[in-house]
Amino acid sequence: MADISGEELDEIYAFAVNLGEEAGRMLMHGARVRMGDERVANEQEEHVQKENAVDLVTKMDDDVEAFIRGQIANKYPSHKFVGEESYSKGASRDYLIDDNPTWCVDPLDGTVNYIHLFPLFCVSIAFIHHSKPLIGVINAPLLNYFFSSCAGRGAYLNRTQRLPLIRNPIPPLPANAPSGCIFSCEWGKDRRDVPEGNLHKKVESFVNMAAEVGARAGRGGMVHGVRSLGSATLDLAFVAMGAFDIWWEGGCWEWDVAAGIAILQEAGGLVTTANPPGDYATAPIEDARLGSRLYLAIRPAGASATETGRQAQERTVREVWRRVRNLDYSRPGG
Repeated sequence: MADISGEELDEIYAFAVNLGEEAGRMLMHGARVRMGDERVANEQEEHVQKENAVDLVTKMDDDVEAFIRGQIANKYPSHKFVGEESYSKGASRDYLIDDNPTWCVDPLDGTVNYIHLFPLFCVSIAFIHHSKPLIGVINAPLLNYFFSSCAGRGAYLNRTQRLPLIRNPIPPLPANAPSGCIFSCEWGKDRRDVPEGNLHKKVESFVNMAAEVGARAGRGGMVHGVRSLGSATLDLAFVAMGAFDIWWEGGCWEWDVAAGIAILQEAGGLVTTANPPGDYATAPIEDARLGSRLYLAIRPAGASATETGRQAQERTVREVWRRVRNLDYSRPGG
């Protein structure tokens, strides 16, 4: 597949931003239905439960995805499309991201938040080429937060504020990270209460990260705080902002993370695998493979007197790896 020119990428970026704006308006319309707005009070909202009480889908997911998919098909008929609703209803969950130009969309990330009218929900749109997310658009309309990025052109909040937002120059990571860091994580959908299951491994890892320094056989990280937003793509956006220092998660699908990864990497952040290798202290730190379902993200970092920003990010990765458990999230059918 031939490379995409800079002019073509700019055109795709503008198109993606417009899609994010329109889809965000659809989400706000649905939120107003839930709020009992008299102008839309007669509209009926449908809730459908799938898999378990944590994994809810609404009619809004289908409507927003259908709109985005239709717009892309009209504008770029040769591009592939991977959307949460269409993909999850398919017979297989084989790995679908390849070298072809591909749109990867979550029409409503943070569905549980949306149902409860907790404002951390969004539409997430990514454009991928040669398996790399090049464009990311995340619109959280109830927050009035619109994140966007394009490879080589910067990452932004609400079009004008360049990411990361925290101070200039960008501060280094704490010398004793993860202590002093905000650690973000999610409980996930795998709630099986079994020894050595993902839930138990996550809880043990969360406690390791939070416990006082020296506790838990030296694994206590004493992070500054622990946050769970209920939206993987917004977790990544907040890491790109610099509001979160670390995000660690397993179980995400491509549409959960593609736009967030595009934005975070363009802002200068690092994304690698959540699972610590056997030789975590010396193993090379490589970019996470989109589709791996295992992610560890570190915020953009400035240099200190003793290390570069990248060295600090890699040091923090190894300190997280030292404290977390290996998670088991395979791909059905793949």
